[in-house]
Amino acid sequence: MKKSFKIVAFFGLVLSSNYAFSQVTLKKLWETDTTLTTPESILFEPKSNTVFVSCINGGPAATNEKSFIAKIDLTGKITQLKLSENLHSTKGMGFLDGKLYVAEIFKLVEIDPKTGKVLHKYEVPDAKFLNDVSVDSKNKIVYFTDMRSDRLWKLEKGQIVKVVEGAPLKNPNGVFFENGKLIVGNGDGKILAYDLQSQQFSTITEGMGGIDGILSDGKKGYFASEWRGKVWYINTEGKTQLVLDLADAKVNTADFEYIPNKKLMLIPTFLKNKVLAYSVE
Repeated sequence: MKKSFKIVAFFGLVLSSNYAFSQVTLKKLWETDTTLTTPESILFEPKSNTVFVSCINGGPAATNEKSFIAKIDLTGKITQLKLSENLHSTKGMGFLDGKLYVAEIFKLVEIDPKTGKVLHKYEVPDAKFLNDVSVDSKNKIVYFTDMRSDRLWKLEKGQIVKVVEGAPLKNPNGVFFENGKLIVGNGDGKILAYDLQSQQFSTITEGMGGIDGILSDGKKGYFASEWRGKVWYINTEGKTQLVLDLADAKVNTADFEYIPNKKLMLIPTFLKNKVLAYSVE
């Protein structure tokens, strides 16, 4: 009798857990017009209540000098199409001490977010394809990935310093700083955690396609995007749930933004030239 009760209780717990997990859903709210050409990354800055959009505006190559940063509001209205322009294949962004940091293909760029003026361009040794950016606001460090050289870098006290390189990094794209760790989205579908103190990697989850963006859900889980058109939810146990699939519609899901206190996800669609907004429920 006790044995039967334990079995029923166990399966009840599993079903309850799976049921709760399955409740993560996305509901479309709005989309921008198509003037945001090749949007690759989105960043929300809460103090100014501004959404920055990094637009490649063409192909992601070193010869592309037409990239720009746009500004939109939380209703999808484009408030400034070209805050900063004539950039080189812009991708990920981070905000630190009132400055906007943007990854060009070979350099990290520091921009005044009010005027759009480029304040500094940091050379990155042997850069091949810089991509996502994240910041440690407390310690005033900007972290970023070089996807094609399997490296993680940081800007600290005005100096570019290599953090780590090589396996298990494999085409690292998305990066997110959290509690002394870098959460990294790999091209092989793994999400890794790199402990900055112990300098050791661990695997949070795997089995997805190549990861583009990776962010916290605000509750110790994560959201991750695949550029080909998928968004995943990863719970605290590392279990994955596909919450958005636009691959068949050929809508890309690049380096998205998630705002936990608004339960709002903003997705740059790359080749579709617009930003999509979803409520997360």
